[in-house]
Amino acid sequence: MPDPVTQPNTQADIKPNFDRFRLETTADGSQTFYSNEFNQLFHSHFGAHQEAEAKFVQVTRLAERAAERSHLTLIDVCYGLGYNTATALTTIWQANPQCRVHWYGLEADRDVPRAAIAANLLQPWPTAVRHLLTELADAETLDRDTLQAHLLIGDARQTITQILATNPQADAIFLDPFAPPDCPQLWSVEFLGNVARCLAPDGYLATYSCAAAVRSALIAAGLHIGSTPPVGRNTHGTAARWIAEDLTPLDRRAHEHLYTRAAIPYRDPSGTDSAETLHARRSEEQLRSSLEATTRWKKRWQQPLEGQITPL
Repeated sequence: MPDPVTQPNTQADIKPNFDRFRLETTADGSQTFYSNEFNQLFHSHFGAHQEAEAKFVQVTRLAERAAERSHLTLIDVCYGLGYNTATALTTIWQANPQCRVHWYGLEADRDVPRAAIAANLLQPWPTAVRHLLTELADAETLDRDTLQAHLLIGDARQTITQILATNPQADAIFLDPFAPPDCPQLWSVEFLGNVARCLAPDGYLATYSCAAAVRSALIAAGLHIGSTPPVGRNTHGTAARWIAEDLTPLDRRAHEHLYTRAAIPYRDPSGTDSAETLHARRSEEQLRSSLEATTRWKKRWQQPLEGQITPL
């Protein structure tokens, strides 16, 4: 594991606003924040650390890729507490301590990673990784022998264009916004199209969501999609690539879900619309749609599918 070149600021130097967060302990013993703004945990109850490993790092095959390559590019959409990135860097440098990582993180609120540092939430990860992410939370950019990092603060719909301008060719993209009903802006056809444009020809995109609207937006971007194993519950995640290789096909039930009104995606043509506007636009499109009603699909399969957007 490479050591950081310089020591980061101390936790006392980072003074985030804690008013909007409270600590919660998940089933694997790791902690996460509850967002008072979104009324939602940053990670699942089943395990924040476990989710980062199984839903994102394993799905994007970072250990295997690091062992074979001298350079990897990662994009973490909704960096949050830093768990996905901390797990990714640990995995990469355990496989290849000399692998240079070019990393971009998108985050709306700089208080979130700073609060995670101040609350010592990155304690389970190696010292070198903690030091680097502590410095990143403060400086928002780093250039080290094995890590070049840019934490872009602001609306991800705008900051993603800064990444696109560099032609990033990402080996792995972690797509981890709050759930589509709460944050539809970051699950729209337009935004996911821009995210897809950042992906290398043989790269992997991973997300915890199995929502039909999300999967149809990824397909609209030109990606192949597959299912990823559930973590602590019955809900599967989604992997996406430009090529179908190494993707687990959707089962029949999930495939049929893509032909219901639940699969009508969010649309945000200006890239500036509110969540309320996106919901209203999608509801109107669902009302006009000739696709099968999602309630009929559910009845056919005799049980609701966890984690899906409420059907029309």
